[in-house]
Amino acid sequence: MELQNIKKMRMALGLTQHQFAKSAGVSQSLIAKIEAGRVDPTYSKVRQIEEALQLLSSKKEPNLGEMMTKKIIIAKPTDKAAEIIRIMSSKNISQIPVVEGDNIIGLVSESSALEHADRLKNSVASEIMGEAPPIVSITAALSVVSNLLKHYPIVLVKKQGVLVGIITKSDLLRKAFV
Repeated sequence: MELQNIKKMRMALGLTQHQFAKSAGVSQSLIAKIEAGRVDPTYSKVRQIEEALQLLSSKKEPNLGEMMTKKIIIAKPTDKAAEIIRIMSSKNISQIPVVEGDNIIGLVSESSALEHADRLKNSVASEIMGEAPPIVSITAALSVVSNLLKHYPIVLVKKQGVLVGIITKSDLLRKAFV
């Protein structure tokens, strides 16, 4: 951790020097001196400050329930591909999970539809879908979802085995920066 960044991190958390110092178990005067670059704190004080920053940052992290889209549009494996594409277009979404019973078996996406463009009119979801997206628990860390979204277009969220939401890259960006 760079000591000169403490003020930026504290401000990002919306804390005063006094509030932050109390959380870190150090004096407000020490925080002020560190932020002003007038003191070189001991290693143990730096560790206390780092631990407080980590704890406070993890508390500020939004949970998946706040971030996910709860209204889930799904398709069945036997649904007509052309109808799925029409729904995607009308709802302005780029993928729809394919569900059979309680199992997510695939994903119809714009990419998978384009791969099968020559036969969309006579196909069903199971014939044009790609592999199923990853599924996480509603208690999963945001960092896990963020890493998954680097490799998949969506991440599905389950709570006690029931599909309760979808998180896309745009959901993550919208909540992280708004």
